[in-house]
Amino acid sequence: MTKIANDRTLALAGVFQATELVRQAAGHGTWSGYAASSCLHSLFTLESESSEEIYGGKEKMRLGIETLLAVLQGDGRYTESLRYSVGLMQIERKFRRSSRLQNQLGDRLEKISLSGAQFDQHDREDLQAHEISLLYTDTISTLSPRIVVNGKPQYLKTERTVDWVRTLLLAGLRSAVLWHQLGGGRFDLMFGRKKIIREAEALLLG
Repeated sequence: MTKIANDRTLALAGVFQATELVRQAAGHGTWSGYAASSCLHSLFTLESESSEEIYGGKEKMRLGIETLLAVLQGDGRYTESLRYSVGLMQIERKFRRSSRLQNQLGDRLEKISLSGAQFDQHDREDLQAHEISLLYTDTISTLSPRIVVNGKPQYLKTERTVDWVRTLLLAGLRSAVLWHQLGGGRFDLMFGRKKIIREAEALLLG
């Protein structure tokens, strides 16, 4: 697999890792910590040589790759993850046309990346997720169609869960932007499924 294909498939897996984590958080109140940390990392790594660098390593993207494969192979358990991913790709096209929003996000994320340096990883990431949640409300929430997250009310009323849901949605959007930048598009998902499946399987094996 070429480097560009590797990077592009990993970016698409980044979308599905974020949306699967949203599904977990909203439905169960818990989510995979290592996978969520990788999504958060991607928001602070805006300049890089590869998709692997953006996510902090291919091994941290296993959940996203497995979810992508399951969705493309028709596994009905991931309907919500697919719905959120489609929504993010719709928003991505509008986001791409707004240099004002892009600049606003870039400036704020740069500051947020420095927050909580005095804390351990868990508390630092929770603080950063809270600040990103506010940023998401100020920016991405203004775009339509708004993504409506389904889940259990007891979890969606918890501030920490809501903070992470919004952070993960923003990370998913970041991955959708990256996927587009690397040449991905709707036609790839519609007509190039077999190729993406082969590339995703190669990522798991590699």
